[in-house]
Amino acid sequence: MTTDLSISRSDSSAAGEALRTEVRRFLEKHVANLSPRKKAESWTAFEPSFSLALGERGWIGMTWPARYGGHDRSALERYVVLEELLAAGAPCGAHWIADRQSGPLLLRYGTEAQKERLLPRMARGELYFCIGMSEPDAGSDVAALRTRAERVADGWRINGTKLWTTNAHRAHYMIALVRTDAQAKRHDGLSQLLIDLKTPGITIRPIRNLAGEKDFNEVVFQDAVVPHDALLGEEGHGWAQVTAELALERSGPERYLSSLQLMVQMAEAADASDAGQVEAIGRLMAELATLRAMSFGVAGMLTRGERPNVVAAIVKALGNDIEQRLPQVAHDLFGGGAQAAHPALAEVAQYLTQVAPSFSLRGGTREILRGIIARELGLR
Repeated sequence: MTTDLSISRSDSSAAGEALRTEVRRFLEKHVANLSPRKKAESWTAFEPSFSLALGERGWIGMTWPARYGGHDRSALERYVVLEELLAAGAPCGAHWIADRQSGPLLLRYGTEAQKERLLPRMARGELYFCIGMSEPDAGSDVAALRTRAERVADGWRINGTKLWTTNAHRAHYMIALVRTDAQAKRHDGLSQLLIDLKTPGITIRPIRNLAGEKDFNEVVFQDAVVPHDALLGEEGHGWAQVTAELALERSGPERYLSSLQLMVQMAEAADASDAGQVEAIGRLMAELATLRAMSFGVAGMLTRGERPNVVAAIVKALGNDIEQRLPQVAHDLFGGGAQAAHPALAEVAQYLTQVAPSFSLRGGTREILRGIIARELGLR
């Protein structure tokens, strides 16, 4: 069975078409030799040389001002690049967080010195960031954090633990949400700090996941002192800032394309004479096309300067559903001997079966997302 799994070209501008073609030619050179299993890792795969090559082409920090190393391009152009990278299974993990949320957060809340020092290196693909939100016993309830930062003579002294921190063992900086006022109300007294992870007093312990990978980490702060100018934005305004950051984290096409390589393998293995396989894959393609249209709409909102918080939550919630359903569909359609006849399909299905449970945790659980949606609808 042959199926065209290329992303539909709803960006109608000539510039968008030319850019898409340019990206595909670039990927033919840099991604063609990757195995299907490696492509399945995509935006979580850490490959510094690829990030440097992407930065050289101007495809990191695309929407940022040129004076900070960016390229003054639109959110829709950035979207074109992102979905082509994801569709091809490109290894984007090294620069992903910096490009997706840490850089935009710095642009919005950072001082001029912070922007000039960090953003150009991020846009070149040579400076990596991680996110310090989750903590032990807090789950997706970010405001329940216990990590404290108190003012001292030479800066901020930090004590506490961050958990499930992706790529902390490889990153240069963390943007951490910490409590700077212990007497303030639950959502008050929170601030964000830019933390150099080489600071004394920081211990990073990798956590092995079900697939045997060490992407997650526990990060422990024991009297770690960062300078006064590590404060990002305003002291005590961390909750509003981190809410904006989460909207960026949830708004991209990675929130429904993480299992795309399994769709590719199923389409290649399917028998066109098998009505059950054709119908199942057709339904999945229709769902993906709908999610793609919704996600592309989020990029349009960002271009217009609108806040996509609720729409991004809807896309992520629905995207997680299909991402996590795909391994079971693959098993139902190609289980047993059928998968044995298609080893690449079997390998990708096994990997995604192991990692898919995390898809509805990263960026906020279903319960958190549904709460955001319900609040917008006036249901709570």
